[in-house]
Amino acid sequence: MWPNNTSLTRLKKYCAHAFAVSPPESAIDEDDEALAEKVAAFIAGRKLTVPAIMVLETGRPLNYIGSQLLTFLSPFVSIIFSTTAEFDRFTRFLEKRESIPCLIRHIETLENKRHG
Repeated sequence: MWPNNTSLTRLKKYCAHAFAVSPPESAIDEDDEALAEKVAAFIAGRKLTVPAIMVLETGRPLNYIGSQLLTFLSPFVSIIFSTTAEFDRFTRFLEKRESIPCLIRHIETLENKRHG
């Protein structure tokens, strides 16, 4: 016996977002880009580009856990972020799926500018 039209409609509505990768609110915005630029400048300025990219690529599947770890380490990150609000914004940025590729892109851009 086939389900009636109402059941089929409910099933379609229920499964509409079953394969969605990330919600629209998790898109990278201009503020996130500026924050990634700041972190990338810190990394490139200390010539840590290769180790930073290696760590970011390796830990990409764990970026949400990494953002939570940063919350734990918040007293020690004042060398990069001037305010706690900026640090909190960075941890929220890392929770987004596209944050790691965005950060790597900024690091590579700065490194390419430095080496011409």
